[in-house]
Amino acid sequence: MNGEVTLPLIVDDRGTLQVAAADVSKLLRMVGGRWLHLVETGEEGLDESTVAALTIELAKLADRIDVACIAHSSGAP
Repeated sequence: MNGEVTLPLIVDDRGTLQVAAADVSKLLRMVGGRWLHLVETGEEGLDESTVAALTIELAKLADRIDVACIAHSSGAP
């Protein structure tokens, strides 16, 4: 996945953020970990290489979210 991904933030009518980026990146990592666990325990119908590839992409997305948050909080452009 080389394209940019834009994630809309969930805000209320006052502009208050309702979903923290840290929670989103944590969720992405948890989903990937759960998929890997299912493969390791022999869950039928899951292709190991596909699950591994998807888990890697979820981790990359989580990393990009984390880096963007760090850059934003440090005042970097």
